Amino acid sequence: MSNANIIDKHRQAYLEEARDVLVELETSLLELNERPNDGELVGRVFRSMHTIKGSGAMFGFDEVAAFTHHLETAFDEIREGRLVVTSKLVDLSLGSVDLIKRMLDERPDESGANDAAAADILLRLQELTGIADAKHFEPPPSSAPPDHAANEGAIQDWLIRFEPGPDLMRNGTNPLLLIRELKQLGEARITASMAAIPPLSELDPERCYVSWEIVLTTTGGRESIRDVFIFVEDCCELTIEPVAVQPSSSPEVTAKSLEEQRKNPGRREHDKPDTASSIRVPAAKLDQFVNLVGELVTVQARLVEIAAGRDDPEVMAVSEEIERLTTALRENSMSIRMLPIRATFERFRRLVHDLARDLHKNVELTIEGADTELDKTVIDQLNDPLMHLIRNSMDHGIESPEARAAAGKPLTATIHLSARHSGANVLIGVTDDGRGIDADAVRARAVQNGLVAADANLTEAEVFSFILMPGFSTAKQVTDVSGRGVGMDVVQQRVEALRGRIDIASKFGSGTSVTLRLPLTMAIIDGLLVRVGQAYFVLPLANTLECVELTREDIEKANGKHLANIRDELVPYIRLRDFFEIETERPEREQIMFAETEEGRYGFVVDEVLGDHQTVIKSLGRFYRQVQFVSGATILGNGNVALILDPQRLVQEAIRAGVRSPRGHPESTAANSRGKDGLLSKSP
Repeated sequence: MSNANIIDKHRQAYLEEARDVLVELETSLLELNERPNDGELVGRVFRSMHTIKGSGAMFGFDEVAAFTHHLETAFDEIREGRLVVTSKLVDLSLGSVDLIKRMLDERPDESGANDAAAADILLRLQELTGIADAKHFEPPPSSAPPDHAANEGAIQDWLIRFEPGPDLMRNGTNPLLLIRELKQLGEARITASMAAIPPLSELDPERCYVSWEIVLTTTGGRESIRDVFIFVEDCCELTIEPVAVQPSSSPEVTAKSLEEQRKNPGRREHDKPDTASSIRVPAAKLDQFVNLVGELVTVQARLVEIAAGRDDPEVMAVSEEIERLTTALRENSMSIRMLPIRATFERFRRLVHDLARDLHKNVELTIEGADTELDKTVIDQLNDPLMHLIRNSMDHGIESPEARAAAGKPLTATIHLSARHSGANVLIGVTDDGRGIDADAVRARAVQNGLVAADANLTEAEVFSFILMPGFSTAKQVTDVSGRGVGMDVVQQRVEALRGRIDIASKFGSGTSVTLRLPLTMAIIDGLLVRVGQAYFVLPLANTLECVELTREDIEKANGKHLANIRDELVPYIRLRDFFEIETERPEREQIMFAETEEGRYGFVVDEVLGDHQTVIKSLGRFYRQVQFVSGATILGNGNVALILDPQRLVQEAIRAGVRSPRGHPESTAANSRGKDGLLSKSP
């Protein structure tokens, strides 16, 4: 690999890490705005800025390093107690984070605009903090001491031992730049050790064998020194110990003290071994890996069928072993794609903060279940739906402080983001304690738009479903935030593309809750393979409860209604043969697969249950986008295609097309437009 490629690789790694650090920095700043006296938060902000600055200088992002240096100086003053945190300073710092993001992604034609923006921010920073020279947008001089070095404080000698680990230079770190930065803290006496350099034949050109021993005289403390090494502390040996003697001591006493400390260099307790605990993998490579695993699952299913058709114990043994290994590989590949939703949730703290300021409202964002894991593909597509939901809550749902006071509510409103697992799904909730949705107003607008008859008998959930239609809005005026009726339409489209659905609940005057029900994974699921005639279907195993036989005698006992008596409980069922209009002869004995849905327990009648099946989900394409009760398709080992059914949507479609019984279940007498005999017609 050429040097240019190596540099590009490390620069790309820095950009990825920097974006993660900026998310953490933004979150810390928003929390600091709420708890301005929290010293730990100030330290987190300072360390994030220090990481951006130090790493940026190493990888050629000099403008980023120079700009961040001045911000870091301001927060160092706060850390030392010479400045206080204000809302204006936090807002200016958040604007700086936005600028750093633009500088990292800078195109040649944007450099001038970014330089001007940086100069403006630094000038405002000087006005807020009184720190001199903040208006000059230029890199900090390498030989001059930092701003706080001239401040009054006790002078202390520190003995620092710095030994780079084997991977430090491979990660793109230049140890000489760290030492140069260390010299900015005060007067440094440096000794380099060459003892670890091996013979030339054994030398690794990408490893640093030199270690350093430094006596630093500075007014800064241990934390100031540690901050220099903050982004390499996991890949080096580092000790920082105070020298017990003062600079006025004789050279002989000082030398003796240093020699005693050399005998027991020690190591910080929180230092980690040089082995890397994690690695970064491009998303495209991960997706390709999962796709290959999916293809392997399909081929393995074919092998199982071939082995089952031959009376060969050796082939069967190999087939079983490959099945075991494929299952393990599939589970591991799926776990790699699972990520906590915390980072997605934390991004919205900034959105709520900015909108609250622009709308002159007091709003607090609370988060629950941030460690809930979800498929990376799902997480990547969640940002827009959640953003629209939060913007709608902020603009339409949350009242002004005056209106909340008049209604007897707390002046500070709450938007609650939550996530939790529910079977094979994850439930993402956006709840506010605002004015709620006026169901009568929604219904009136739906009637006005010709979406429903004025005398239609609708449930509250059906009324709220109009909100998800394109162009539908009850807002009296359009604002910069919302009101054009496109936000909820986007939410609906994105969630449906993820094979999910939206549930809306609201109480007028009290608040609104929107729940997104999303699948855990978009790639491979455990399913139950069934057959109806010559057609194959897959039911998600996570929703399936049990399987029982259905005979003609059972049908006669139910008086032709689609109800099965399961342990003295009548459970409705849907006959897939009728639902999909499969015109083949019905077997004497059928089987009912029972699944748990939000409408209660439902059965699905099939000809035969073939067994468990590792299902690789394939999209059906845009042509079948409106077929909501089919999640996708999969290719079986024999080459046939099986439709993957969504039990919840299947039941909803049956209820929509049929007539509700007193229990809310479709009756067998329901007429249905799907087939000439009705979807849930009487059994013969």
